[in-house]
Amino acid sequence: MSAIIRCSWCESNELMREYHDREWGVPNLEDRHHFEHLILEIFQAGLNWLTILKKRENFRKAFAEFDPQKIANFTDHDKEKLMNNAGIIRNRLKIEASVNNAKTFLKVVEKYGSFINLAMDFIPKNKNTYKNVRDIPGKTVESEAFSRELKKLGFKFVGPTGVYAYMQSVGLVNDHVKSCYRYPEIEKMNDYRQIL
Repeated sequence: MSAIIRCSWCESNELMREYHDREWGVPNLEDRHHFEHLILEIFQAGLNWLTILKKRENFRKAFAEFDPQKIANFTDHDKEKLMNNAGIIRNRLKIEASVNNAKTFLKVVEKYGSFINLAMDFIPKNKNTYKNVRDIPGKTVESEAFSRELKKLGFKFVGPTGVYAYMQSVGLVNDHVKSCYRYPEIEKMNDYRQIL
């Protein structure tokens, strides 16, 4: 029996494998799912994704299950509670950015009907496939354009690298390597243009 081939970045840890196998790259229409990944990418900046995955449940509790309406209403007292919460990454600038981004996210949803309606404008027209993880870029022309648009709208901590990681995680692109068993599964899933 042959071993399952996965993207090599997930093979060193069970939590990473589980995330890779069940969630990474799967298209999802729920605004809260997109908001969660945008927030987690803020906190991931300068760290590794495993650190975020280990603290993810703590983040969910601390950030009101990633409900942007609730986070948009966080007071200075709520922010101080977050700064004292050892279960998350305590960084004042990232906490402030998360509250700011919740407010901005709600404005985007009001304007576009859903965050994905904005995000779809930045899905690459041509699909790229990769043989090796090292060939996958850290950012793309599309993520740079998306980053610029998000900043223009008022989002913080949305550089092109973090935005590209968000795009990968929510299935705006399929960056599983061609030999990974998840690659064809993700390709068979309806892309955003088909499921909206």
